Amino acid sequence: MDPVLLARIQFAVTIGFHYIFPPITLGLTVLIVIFLGFYLKTNDELYDRIARFWISILAIIFGLGVATGIVMEFQFGTNWEQYSRFVGDIFGAPLAAEGVFAFFLESTFLGVLLFGRNKVSRKMYFFSAVMVMVGSTLSAFWIIVANSWQQTPAGYHIVNGRAELTNFFDAVFNPSTLYRYFHAVVGGWITGAFFVAGLSGYYLLKKQHLEFAKRSIIIALVFAVISSMIQIELGHLHAVQVTHTQPEKMATFEAIFETQKNAPMAIIGIPNVEEQRIDYEISIPGLLSFMVAFDTDFEVKGLNEFEKDLLPPIMIPFFSYRIMVGLGFYFVLLALVGIVLHKKDKIAEAKSYLLLLLISIPLPIIANEMGWIAAEVGRQPWIVYHELKTADAISTVVSAGEILFSLILFSCLYAVIFSLFVFLVQKKLKKGPEVVADSY
Repeated sequence: MDPVLLARIQFAVTIGFHYIFPPITLGLTVLIVIFLGFYLKTNDELYDRIARFWISILAIIFGLGVATGIVMEFQFGTNWEQYSRFVGDIFGAPLAAEGVFAFFLESTFLGVLLFGRNKVSRKMYFFSAVMVMVGSTLSAFWIIVANSWQQTPAGYHIVNGRAELTNFFDAVFNPSTLYRYFHAVVGGWITGAFFVAGLSGYYLLKKQHLEFAKRSIIIALVFAVISSMIQIELGHLHAVQVTHTQPEKMATFEAIFETQKNAPMAIIGIPNVEEQRIDYEISIPGLLSFMVAFDTDFEVKGLNEFEKDLLPPIMIPFFSYRIMVGLGFYFVLLALVGIVLHKKDKIAEAKSYLLLLLISIPLPIIANEMGWIAAEVGRQPWIVYHELKTADAISTVVSAGEILFSLILFSCLYAVIFSLFVFLVQKKLKKGPEVVADSY
């Protein structure tokens, strides 16, 4: 058994499972602010009922996100000893900032949302929702800072085999931070929007809580279509950044073997590494060069420009990248159809659409996971780009058997946690939104 492969699989399992919850939180907190904002403005009790219901769901998701995140960070000191030693001076500041400035802000004001509704004014309650939203987006920022530094390290020098911080600002705002941050946050908005829309659609299918569901679903769908359209442009900007700062990753995404101008963009196909081509290819000539530089004469570097042993595997990034992009366009279409149906006052009777919306709840999560897989596998064999290889980052004192045992243990634990998540959300759905009988 290869301990490096097992450690990578374990980290992929833990972060992949954890990454179910933060994106929902990012989108759900924005929608809660919107619902409470409408309540503050219109004094319509229905908006308060909507907000209270989704706050109760948020509490479940937040708790599971915290629990699974702790397990993920635990591995840095067990499986990735050499990595932790190398990046410790860099990662200390952003991870500390995430805890001090983001997590405590988010958790404190979430407590107000959960337990302080009748103890604070409406404006203070709304402010608490805003602070939870700010806290969740700040938390995402500092986590993205740490990960982006691995992709495009900056503001450091190497001393005695360790990366030491020389410029905090350069390290935080390294070349990929903002592109990846906004891309991840808006991905969370989409996830939360379809989570709310899908569960609201469930009520419409069941002919339950109709006014609640209709009001909730249209706001979620409008938020979804706006977020999805923004995401297409953010994805484009991020791809341009990758082309310039990690050219071998972009060559892998597009399975481009030879450096070329008028580089095509493959819509679909199967990379043939041995023959250095794409089988069953459907592509648009010149589109990649044009998308990167608005110039078909722009030269895109091919995989043959780089040492073969320093290239990532092709298949996984190639297909995960396309799944992510394809789902992005699907989200725009799905949300637009729902808005049209709502405008025609037909959404409550559109059973096929509501069912499609319900079963589409996991798709934004899958899109997020595919984007993460494309980014991380596309960086291989480096764990810190051009500085530290993944194979050299493993712990020297943890055996393959120990990693395998903990991998099986974590997988079983996550199966239980996910079952608990589904059970708790179903329980909330069955209970439904409570009637607001008390006042502030």
